[in-house]
Amino acid sequence: MNEKDLQKQLDQQMKAQNNRAIADFEGYSPLEMRQIMYDTFGAESPLQLKKATEADYRKVPLLNQVKYLCGLIEQSGELKLTAKGFLPTKIVADIYQQGFMKEMQFEKGISKLYKETDSLTINLTRLLIEIAGLVKKRQGKLSLTKKGTQILADDQELLRLLLLTFATKFNWAYYDGYGENQIGQLGYGFSLILLSKYGAEKRLESFYAERYFRAFPQLLQSIQPTSYRTPMEYATGCYAVRTFERFLDYFGWIEIEHRGMGFDRKTYISKTDLFDCFIQCLPHGTGL
Repeated sequence: MNEKDLQKQLDQQMKAQNNRAIADFEGYSPLEMRQIMYDTFGAESPLQLKKATEADYRKVPLLNQVKYLCGLIEQSGELKLTAKGFLPTKIVADIYQQGFMKEMQFEKGISKLYKETDSLTINLTRLLIEIAGLVKKRQGKLSLTKKGTQILADDQELLRLLLLTFATKFNWAYYDGYGENQIGQLGYGFSLILLSKYGAEKRLESFYAERYFRAFPQLLQSIQPTSYRTPMEYATGCYAVRTFERFLDYFGWIEIEHRGMGFDRKTYISKTDLFDCFIQCLPHGTGL
């Protein structure tokens, strides 16, 4: 066998290795997983973001809260921020009263909403429109960018931009005490695949966490045990908060059901009909 034939054979073997189905990847290949991780909704990815109906876009909480805030900015031409760079209290109250994204502490009267930083979802909304380039901040005022004006008129492009900005540019560790790690955010597309595959039934959040960490076991290496939780229990809590409560729920793509109280409380996750309106998962071997 000459050198050229040997190289051809090696290339074929490498290709076969990269395209083989892996059980821990839910039957996807290493090459497909690379697409899922680094070009999540790209043309060659098994995951695709579908175009939905106008009625479906109106059901996406984060999308509509972003559109509302940007609409307020557009109406005024520019929106003056507080001395610390936050939204004015009147605007914060106005946004929350629209009911796009409810927060338990306000709904149950545990605390009151006064300023932007009291509300995780409103603070997130303002940060996302800045990171996504929908608005610019100059001399303490927010105004729409040319890009923002164009994209706000297209729900499909706006949703894609918000989803990718949230998933790849915003730090998911920002709002929690779980530390600076990539749990949940790394391979978020794999969580969408898990939900697509198993979400028709109500399943424990630990069901998804186990399969996620089976695919990304390296994320468990930096987790230290505590006096009351194992590394896996700690990591599961982190994964569930970031992936379900503070990501997918904001898009209206899951239902979260809590059963029991205190240490006996169990949380179940299922996908909504809206999830299937937006997310398509192609079987192994068809996305590339």
